[in-house]
Amino acid sequence: MAGGGIMREGNGGMQVDRARWNDWRWQLQNRLDGIHGLEKLVNLHGPVFELGAIAPVVATYRFLSVPYYLGLIDWSNAQDPIRLQCIPDPRELDVDPLGNDDPFRELSHGGVPGLVHRFPDRVLLAVTTVCAMACRHCTRKNTLALPGMVLDDHQSALAYIAAHTQVREVLLSGGDPLLLETENLDELLGALLAIPHVEVVRIGTRVPVVLPMRVDDALIEMLRRHRPLWLNTQFNHPRELTPAAVNACGRFVDAGIPVSNQTVLLKGVNDGLEVMRDLCCGLQRARIRPYYVFLCDPVGGISHFRVDRHVASALQEGLRTSVGGLCLPRFVEDVPGAKGKVMIG
Repeated sequence: MAGGGIMREGNGGMQVDRARWNDWRWQLQNRLDGIHGLEKLVNLHGPVFELGAIAPVVATYRFLSVPYYLGLIDWSNAQDPIRLQCIPDPRELDVDPLGNDDPFRELSHGGVPGLVHRFPDRVLLAVTTVCAMACRHCTRKNTLALPGMVLDDHQSALAYIAAHTQVREVLLSGGDPLLLETENLDELLGALLAIPHVEVVRIGTRVPVVLPMRVDDALIEMLRRHRPLWLNTQFNHPRELTPAAVNACGRFVDAGIPVSNQTVLLKGVNDGLEVMRDLCCGLQRARIRPYYVFLCDPVGGISHFRVDRHVASALQEGLRTSVGGLCLPRFVEDVPGAKGKVMIG
């Protein structure tokens, strides 16, 4: 910390006072975006990547990140696990025989924007296309940026859910639902839980990982009013469990909102036993349930992250014999057309 309360934080050499750094709106307003954002990183850190090699990637798959997450990167290591999740890679454009732009047909559900009804008793509702960061392994990296993907009118989805009385659980996804304005999310949650047959709402979010300062008093007090509410997040590496991230998750738990974690198994990021064990034990210490470890979805643009099934199975067995049951997630994959998660091993 420099004198006068100035912190050398964020996207490298940027000097930011603590109040602005901890303001989630400031973080969003100062996201680095596109090729110009990557140029700024090169100006700050030197030739840490080859701009010419990744410019074609950015033309297809957007680069976007808040300063907070960029500040976790060790720029001296080209294989840094935080960097791999954040910075574009030329391999994203490799021909991928397993890849599909929309493997779960999320864009083709009966004309109801953002709504996916794959399983009888639950639906997924993508409520926004906005994210704090464009994760390089995102299952929706081919669909979120499509023209016309605006998900700010949820009335048709609410009408659909109200008409389908077998739906007892709604998963809010996106984009990131916690990037809705607090009052807008409050209104949506109230409308969902006013439907008699909706028993539980789950929120799928990466905010605690990439933008923990979003978890403020107003958000927590609002969410507390809408229980039973569950929150699923996605920590993929123990270094993401920063004090700010752990504190954010603790605030949910203290408010009576259980937090579970759904890790994505990523080659070069967390496909070793030691790092996965450290992650699961760190999650347990933070009162976050290690719930699932997912194999990468069959999505185009992420083939370089895929871990072979037999490697995942061996990792699961190694973890089973080295941690207690409360630390042990289930290793699964989401298979198009399957009636539920497919277990590994």
